[in-house]
Amino acid sequence: MNTISDATSWATPLVAKGTDIGVKILGAIVLWIVGRMVIGMVRKGLGAALNLRHVDATLVRYADSAMSILLNVVLVMAVLSVFGVETTSFAGLLAAAGVAIGMAWSGLLSNFAAGVFLLLLRPFKTGDFITGGGVTGTVHSIGLFVTAIEAPDAVRTYVGNNAIFSGIIQNYSTNPARRVELVAQLAHNADHRAAIAILKERLAKIPHVVASPAPEVDLMTFTMAGPVLSVRPYTHTDHYWQVYFDTNLVIREALGAAGFSVPEQHFHVVSKAG
Repeated sequence: MNTISDATSWATPLVAKGTDIGVKILGAIVLWIVGRMVIGMVRKGLGAALNLRHVDATLVRYADSAMSILLNVVLVMAVLSVFGVETTSFAGLLAAAGVAIGMAWSGLLSNFAAGVFLLLLRPFKTGDFITGGGVTGTVHSIGLFVTAIEAPDAVRTYVGNNAIFSGIIQNYSTNPARRVELVAQLAHNADHRAAIAILKERLAKIPHVVASPAPEVDLMTFTMAGPVLSVRPYTHTDHYWQVYFDTNLVIREALGAAGFSVPEQHFHVVSKAG
């Protein structure tokens, strides 16, 4: 009888302990499943709300990633609290780890922060032709840490977002028209007024040259070969190079057809008898 009593007294605490642990494990599993379902619903709701407001797709990915990390950390802390783990100390450890990681990855974090501001302030968007971070080209994509720029020579360059955001950004696509700047060298004996009239007429006929602002042709300076005209048509940045090369053709062909002589430098040599 004493043996049975001793066994019962020994087994009872174990059963209670096992039951307690089992309940905690079951509760943690239920909490994890329900928590993951709630996180999925929150992420879907956030994405739907941002898409409904036509927020940039990259910014939507930013928000979804940040929300997922935050909610999963909260869920893990909640699961640990079921087992009696002090979440305050865990939170302190997490904060300390965050500081250490932040110091080690300061460059990446600065690029990440700059990317957020680029999306919020929107100095440019995908498809714009810009100069940023010392690189000129068409924006291919704005990523979490880098912006991909397609250069005119078909070379894709990846620039850190912080290098772009902390420097000067030139957006050639913001305004409806961009000025093409070229020059036309005339000979000393050339009628510059006639040349200006001819070029203005021909420039207006080049495809994609806009009517407003009208093409500008003016006497800019003088060289040893003769007067120099500034030739400035306006076009959208998408057609910049086509207009640039067509303008060169107009300068060459229109002035040649009008009989303008080839510019030459003249030197006056004076000889002195010994």
